[in-house]
Amino acid sequence: MTDLTERHCAPCEGGVEPLARDAALALMKQLDAAWALSEDGRSIRRAWQFRDFYRTMSFVNAVAHIANREDHHPDIEAGYNYCRLRYSTHAIGGLSENDFICAAKIDRLP
Repeated sequence: MTDLTERHCAPCEGGVEPLARDAALALMKQLDAAWALSEDGRSIRRAWQFRDFYRTMSFVNAVAHIANREDHHPDIEAGYNYCRLRYSTHAIGGLSENDFICAAKIDRLP
């Protein structure tokens, strides 16, 4: 299996089924343990704490760069010293491999 960080997101316009919970749980094993699968199995989320606003915004900008390169965008909540991300493939109403590819790339940020 190819490392998720070496893969790229595939365009998703809908018409495919979201990942089953078992498939999502298998992919979760390739992510940092801080990621959590939602109870309904339709999204993954993670939170970060930072020392200050500058570091928070630097992280948000790095996430935005990954999202734009992969053309797959998370829901982002950020404040003075925190950032929370939630990934779900909106076009299919649940998780796709794209969500895990982006999460894995974010895990590699310093």
